[in-house]
Amino acid sequence: MNIMSENDYRIYREELAPVLPKRIFDAHVHIFRKEYFPENFTFPEKYVYNKFGGEFPIELWREVMNSLLPQQEIWLNCFSAPHLEIDNDRLPEVQGEREFAMALVSPADSVETLQKRVESTGAIGVKPYLNYAAFVYGKKSNDVEVDDMLTPEQLEYINEKALAVTLHIPRSGRFADPLNQRQMIALCEKYPKIKFIFAHIGRAYFMQNIRESNIDEFVQYPNAFFDTAMINSSDILKYTYDHFPLERVLFGTDTPIALLKGKSVEINNQYAYLMGENYAIGTSIIDTSGVVEFTTFFYEQLRGIIAATPEKDLEKVLFSNAYKLFTGIKEL
Repeated sequence: MNIMSENDYRIYREELAPVLPKRIFDAHVHIFRKEYFPENFTFPEKYVYNKFGGEFPIELWREVMNSLLPQQEIWLNCFSAPHLEIDNDRLPEVQGEREFAMALVSPADSVETLQKRVESTGAIGVKPYLNYAAFVYGKKSNDVEVDDMLTPEQLEYINEKALAVTLHIPRSGRFADPLNQRQMIALCEKYPKIKFIFAHIGRAYFMQNIRESNIDEFVQYPNAFFDTAMINSSDILKYTYDHFPLERVLFGTDTPIALLKGKSVEINNQYAYLMGENYAIGTSIIDTSGVVEFTTFFYEQLRGIIAATPEKDLEKVLFSNAYKLFTGIKEL
């Protein structure tokens, strides 16, 4: 599947290839097949996964990466699509030393179920999601708390095994929400062997949100990490580096969403996705007339990281931070 335009090829040749390291580790990728869902399941018409035929298998990821980053060796950490209809016992079929997988988990899962799911597949961690907690506890999505997403029994098991958790924090205030802040810190304190990867830099997609976060408090917890998935703002990335150890920032993209044409923008202390394709993700503004020539969110994220990251540290953020974390877990 070729998603590249002539403009994309030019951006890669002129902007990206000259500065990117030879190895890149994407810590946030969704990999899944149609057969993970019930028979006759379909996504809504404008749902992003329909761009890829309703699935994004590992073979397609490898193919697309060869087009996007032809001079790089690409590693990944991935999980399936956190959807209520998906079979959570089905994990991405990763192979070799470059590919790592996490298991989806619902608070409805017993520890025995979670243990079997993790240990039978070699998963290096788990990926909870707010829609699972909302369904289990009968809450609206914006009322879900961090503490709802994993049970104490699940956390004890994950801590005992020293695994990772990639956590997409809930609530409309995101990283600026005081309840989120307290509960995120409490997790790091109570479960010191778990590597907590707070996705999307705590969903701080605009500057006011990260300025009102408590990211400074996480410095003291060596088990706290942040991934950069769908962040293309160099200002947000620079703020993160100024207030948190760069060595615990992981490059992530949220592929396959990141393969769409578009760019995240800040508007009056809010954010929106400017879309070059007729798919809706979050708060979207779609260029239905095709006036603007967009590149992929993937490339925009790389542009943001290159602009924000000191040249000497680029390899750490784009590869070695994640490499050390995930290979360290796998070797335990």
